[in-house]
Amino acid sequence: MGFEPVFYLWVVIMDVVKLVETTVNGLGYELVDIERSGRGMLRVFIDKPEGIAVDDCQTVSNQLTRLFLVENVDYDRLEVSSPGLDRPLKKEADFLRFAGQKAQLKLRMPMAGRKNFVGVIGAVNDGILQLDMDGSQVAIELSNLDKARLVPTF
Repeated sequence: MGFEPVFYLWVVIMDVVKLVETTVNGLGYELVDIERSGRGMLRVFIDKPEGIAVDDCQTVSNQLTRLFLVENVDYDRLEVSSPGLDRPLKKEADFLRFAGQKAQLKLRMPMAGRKNFVGVIGAVNDGILQLDMDGSQVAIELSNLDKARLVPTF
């Protein structure tokens, strides 16, 4: 009885994610993440192999603004940006793409008494990530990841 509004909200959010992903992919970009925050703010993070420029953000923003008007998506402010140097890693494809780079991982459930790991991304097989931590290999289930981000190197 008390779950209908929550379920409806989840369905609406998932519909917006699918709309945005289809549109962003159609424009030749990768949808990295979507955040909804208080006061109607909608943040969309996009990427492409050669990097994101201000013109890319403007192109996606203009297209999403028109789309949201037609699809009657409720929001007050839209922000489109690159994911930054400390890009979040969300999908298995992200780990494959950034193999050989350093990442910071936070687990949902502790492994060997720890939840936080930093190391170089290795192979991913059957949902298991190999992380090189100063020469020792650690196998981490992607399903146990709470957050993962690249560690920028300068």
